[in-house]
Amino acid sequence: MSALNTQVSGDHYKSLKIQPIEFIHANGIPFAEGSVIKYVTRWRDKGGLADLEKAKHFLELLIELETKARGLAE
Repeated sequence: MSALNTQVSGDHYKSLKIQPIEFIHANGIPFAEGSVIKYVTRWRDKGGLADLEKAKHFLELLIELETKARGLAE
């Protein structure tokens, strides 16, 4: 059986036309951006507002890391 057809803990990705991991992998999206996609995709069916907060946190992390990497002042 394909790992894409198996979901551990819930079924919140089963109704989607494409799973977030497939989209993230096919487009070579890095971890932080992929996490945002994952949480925004599932928030209605799994974690509710907590998942939106997680997505927001990953965006904040990404902004902070990119600001430091580019030597920009906050």
